[in-house]
Amino acid sequence: MFEIGSSLREARLRKSLDFPEIESGTKIRGKYLQALEEERFDLLPGDSYIKGFLRTYAEFLGLDGQLYVDECNSRYVAPAEVQSIRARRTAQARRQRRVQGGVLVATLVGIGIITALVIVAWTAGSAPKEPVAGISNETTVKTKPKHHKKATHNPRLARVTLRAVHGNALLLAVRSGGPTGRILLQGKELAAGQTKHFTRQRLWINTGTPGNLRIVVNGRRVTYPGGKPQAFVVTARGIFPSA
Repeated sequence: MFEIGSSLREARLRKSLDFPEIESGTKIRGKYLQALEEERFDLLPGDSYIKGFLRTYAEFLGLDGQLYVDECNSRYVAPAEVQSIRARRTAQARRQRRVQGGVLVATLVGIGIITALVIVAWTAGSAPKEPVAGISNETTVKTKPKHHKKATHNPRLARVTLRAVHGNALLLAVRSGGPTGRILLQGKELAAGQTKHFTRQRLWINTGTPGNLRIVVNGRRVTYPGGKPQAFVVTARGIFPSA
């Protein structure tokens, strides 16, 4: 266990940063940053904002944002709720492993079937030559086998639409690939009905108000698996918890 507020304050002072500088870099208002350092979480708009602001502030200072969120959960979230969150994460990880295993098996089976079909077609198309009277078979013409170019499969791109519903939706950060990828959007608040569009193979999203954010992937609405996580990854196959 460690002190959330004092460790944030010490990290900020080590970097000789003031609240206006951090507010400009994180898009979090200075009074909320000060409330985090004083652990006055009652001054923040709600639980989703607390965790989102805490993660963003810690990572801005070069700290482990997830560690601070977990510490906040252990101290301010009821044990039953924490246990439920952990159980959901475990179940999600198992489902993801099962899906990946199924995809691998299906791919191997498909490769085996295609290989067998190619062999059968090659064999059927090579009929034995019969000798013709008066023609010598001593000279044979060698033909080079045709080289079949191996087909490559390009990963499908995810065309992602983010729409604010039921009120404003806070996008703390949207990155390409993962939590350390290139920043596409940061500190943006979508008004109700407003949308943002992205086309990527993998999109990492950290939102402070997941209940107000609707996500459409390749024209199909997708929902959060096992609850509403704070940060998650969107691909053409759907939404997955952030590692």
